[in-house]
Amino acid sequence: MKEEIQADICVIGAGSAGLSVAAGAAQMGARTVLIEGHRMGGDCLNTGCVPSKSILSAAKAAQAVRKAHGYGINAQEPVADFAAVHRYVHSVIGAIAPHDSVERFTGLGCRVIEARASFVDPRTVVAGDTVIRARRFVIATGSRAFIPPIPGLDKVPYFTNESIFDNTVLPSHLIVIGAGPIGCEMAQAHRRLGSKVTILDLARMLPKDDPEAVEVVRRAFLAEGIETAEAVKIAGIEKTAGGFAVTLNEGGTERRIDGSHLLVATGRQANVQHLGLDKAGVKYTPKGVQVDARLRTTNKRIFAAGDVIGGFQFTHAAGYHAGIVLRNALFRLPAKNAPKALPWVTYTDPELAHVGLTEAEARKAHGDTVRILRADFAQNDRAQAEGHTEGFLKAVVSKRGKILGATIVGPQAGELILPWVLALSKGLKIGDMASVVAPYPTLGEISKRAAGSYFTPALFSNRTKWLVRFLGAFG
Repeated sequence: MKEEIQADICVIGAGSAGLSVAAGAAQMGARTVLIEGHRMGGDCLNTGCVPSKSILSAAKAAQAVRKAHGYGINAQEPVADFAAVHRYVHSVIGAIAPHDSVERFTGLGCRVIEARASFVDPRTVVAGDTVIRARRFVIATGSRAFIPPIPGLDKVPYFTNESIFDNTVLPSHLIVIGAGPIGCEMAQAHRRLGSKVTILDLARMLPKDDPEAVEVVRRAFLAEGIETAEAVKIAGIEKTAGGFAVTLNEGGTERRIDGSHLLVATGRQANVQHLGLDKAGVKYTPKGVQVDARLRTTNKRIFAAGDVIGGFQFTHAAGYHAGIVLRNALFRLPAKNAPKALPWVTYTDPELAHVGLTEAEARKAHGDTVRILRADFAQNDRAQAEGHTEGFLKAVVSKRGKILGATIVGPQAGELILPWVLALSKGLKIGDMASVVAPYPTLGEISKRAAGSYFTPALFSNRTKWLVRFLGAFG
C-alpha cells in the first residue's frame, strides 16, 4: 500500500531553488514535502559552485608559492598532491552538507522523501511508495551537463562537472572542450596544479562577457601556459594507447592534439525527463520548463524555478526565483521574475564580474549617448601593494549619469561588483557612487575612481577655471 500525503506545497528537487522554497515554506507554516531522488544540495553543493571554488582555492595556493619570488620570498616550484587536493575539496563539501541535509530540513518541519518523483495527473505526484497531493507544486530539478554530438566522443572516457571532482589523479594533459565559465575555471585550476591544459571551443572564450575584459583573462591564461584554440571545429575524437586524440579543423587545416584526460564543459540542459510533465499539463522543451512572469507553468498550480527553466543558470538566480515562487504560491502576491540587476562572475584569476548592460549592449540600446567610465587596477594603490595590477573596471552610464552596467576584470572582481549591483537595483546615479568615502588603501577605491571620472571633464574645464579665478577676485 502506498502512503498518501496531503500538503500545501510539494517541492521536487533539493538543489538551490528547491531547498530555498522548502525552507521558507516550512518555516512560514506551510505543510511542506521535499522530494529528492539523488543528492541533497543538488549541483551547487556536490558538483558545481562548492567543489569548483574549492579546487580553485587549492590552485591559487599553488600559484602563490610559484609567484612568491616576486615578493622577495624564496620558494621552490610547488608540487601538488592531487589526492590530497581531492580530499580537501570533499572536506569542504562535507562541511557545508549539513546545511542542506535531510536532518536539517526534517527539523524545519519538511517531510523529506528520497526517491524519484513523477506526476501521474495535474495534482498528484508519486515518489517511491508515497503519493503526494498538494495545493501547489514546484519543479526545481535543475540541469545536467550537455554532451555535444562530436564524432567519437562516446568511444572515449570523459569528465563533466558531475564527475571531475571525483578524480584523484592529476591529468598529464587535460583537454577541455568548452571555454565558458566552467571550462575556463577548471582549465586554470588544473594548470596551476601541474597539468598541461588545452581549451577548445567553437566560439570565443567567455562569449557572454565584454571582449576587452575577456582579453585580460586570455592573456593571463597564455602567460600561465594554457593553450587556447578558439573558433575551431572538432572533427572527431579517437582513443589512443596513451589516452585519446582530438582532430581539429581550423580554417580548412586539420590539427591533431593528444591528451590524457578530457573534460566536456559545453553548457547545460534542463532535467525535464521522467517527470511525467505531459500528464501534469506542463509544457516544456529540452531547454527547460515553460513558465510565465510569475514562474507558473502551463498548469497554474505548478511552478518551476532554477536551472530547469533555462535562462541564467546561477545559484543566486535560483535563490531569487525561490522568493518569487513563495510570494505567489503561499501569499498569492503577483510577484514577477524581473530582477533589476542579476550579476555573474567567472572565478578565474583574474576574476571577471558583470552586471547590467555591457558596452556593446548599451551602445545598441542607447546609441553614442552612453559614456564609458573606467579605472585600471594599475592605478589602485592596494593592487600595486599586493602585486595584482592586471585588469580594469568599466562602467556604462547614460548621458545624464544613470548607471546602466558595469564590468570588472581583476583581483576580487566578484566582491567588487556588489556596489554596482546595489546601484542598478536602486536606480542610483553615478554621482551616488562618486560621493561615497572609500577606505584607503582598498581595491574598492577603483569604483569611486571610475565613478569620479564622469565629472572630470566638467570639473577641470576652462569654464571651471574661469569661475575659480572670478571668485578669487573677491578675496
